[in-house]
Amino acid sequence: MSMNGKDKELHLVMFPFFALGHISPFVQLSNKLSSYPGIKISFLAASASVDRIKSMLNPITTTQIIPLTLPHVDGLPKGVECTADTSPAGAELLKVALDLMQPQIKTLLTHLKPDFVFFDFAQWWLPRMACELGIKTICFSVFTTITSFLIVPSRLSHNASQTLEEIKKPPPGFPKTIHVKTFEAQNYAYIFKSFHGTPSVLDRFITCLDGCNAILVKSCTEMEGPYIDYFSKQFKKPVLLIGPVVPEPHTGQLEDTWANWLNQFPNKSVIYCSFGSETFLTDDQIKELALGLELTGLPFFLVLNFPTNLNSSEQLERTLPQGFLERVKDIGIVHSGWVQQRHILAHESVGCYLSHAGFSSVIEGLVNDCQLVMLPLKGDQFWNSKLIELEWRVGMEVYRRDEDGYFGKDDVFEAVKSVMMETEKEPAKSIRENHKKWKEFLQNNEIQSNYITDLVENLQALSQDIVL
Repeated sequence: MSMNGKDKELHLVMFPFFALGHISPFVQLSNKLSSYPGIKISFLAASASVDRIKSMLNPITTTQIIPLTLPHVDGLPKGVECTADTSPAGAELLKVALDLMQPQIKTLLTHLKPDFVFFDFAQWWLPRMACELGIKTICFSVFTTITSFLIVPSRLSHNASQTLEEIKKPPPGFPKTIHVKTFEAQNYAYIFKSFHGTPSVLDRFITCLDGCNAILVKSCTEMEGPYIDYFSKQFKKPVLLIGPVVPEPHTGQLEDTWANWLNQFPNKSVIYCSFGSETFLTDDQIKELALGLELTGLPFFLVLNFPTNLNSSEQLERTLPQGFLERVKDIGIVHSGWVQQRHILAHESVGCYLSHAGFSSVIEGLVNDCQLVMLPLKGDQFWNSKLIELEWRVGMEVYRRDEDGYFGKDDVFEAVKSVMMETEKEPAKSIRENHKKWKEFLQNNEIQSNYITDLVENLQALSQDIVL
């Protein structure tokens, strides 16, 4: 579909939560939609994130970034405006600041007069505010819908106690039986907790989903059809799909330092291992991961990041096994800080991507033909890993002990071995076959374009109060 005389111009406001893992999908959505004529986009962002967002937007985009001023909150250092720049406790204070911004947001929306506000899980107060202003709202969930295991009304009405054993059980009507380990349930318990007298993550999300005009998910029926159907029936409103949102092909060259190092190894022999900017391993996990990579005997590129208040060099020296760097100096790189991840994954020598199962990371690995080994550490990462391994059958999760999530070096070795060293055996053979199928799907530009076209058509219908 292209805009024609019958279609009204649409003004869309993007308003993600102040976390990189949320900002990035909103930017990707903006890039996809801004390519359509007749679509105007305003992007609300904390002042400290404006430059970062500018660098992520398409160079030719007309998207307008509107800086927001975060109010003072006791305990939150001045200038901290993103979860990447603070601790988990600081992230909770960012939610306090977000809730205090309601007058500022109302003033902006009154001035902007958009047709739609695309907003995140945390802005529980936004649907009511926008409704009073005559503005429609789209709750954009950046999570896969398999996470509806945790965030549907039937779970709350079924049992309000949410003990660990209750959390491990699927909500009524959930489409498939999925095993949840005890340590995973302990991590999920966080979403039921209130901090600083504000609504819990679950209460925020449920209120957003209940109050919006439609829900948008970064997924598609090919990827998780039964879960999308269940999610839609639970909230009894339109669920719009944007597809997997595959990143645009990377541009520029890989830095010579890394290119020269990778060039010395055979095709598909190197393990690239990274956990993103906001997922941190414990000291024991770093030790076992490093020893597991060493045990494979394969070349590896390990990226380890630490909270911003810690010195990375000191942390690497403290946490890596004694003598490790000397032993692996010919086949291993250990780095802390930003690297050109997409360039590295695309290098012909890289054959395996060991990650935290962040969804964007998984997609990057698949389109670059890297075998997936997953070591999820928190939240939706566990669900992404279950979806990839059990439903798509294109990766292997590192085995972890039920009660506390412990994994050892042998568990890392076995997971890598299963996808890298046993290529003619099951399950490696079927994993590679499925991988090829999903790579072709993700690289099919026509499919991706059709999802965006359908989304624009649905927005047009909603703007004219046409029932979907």
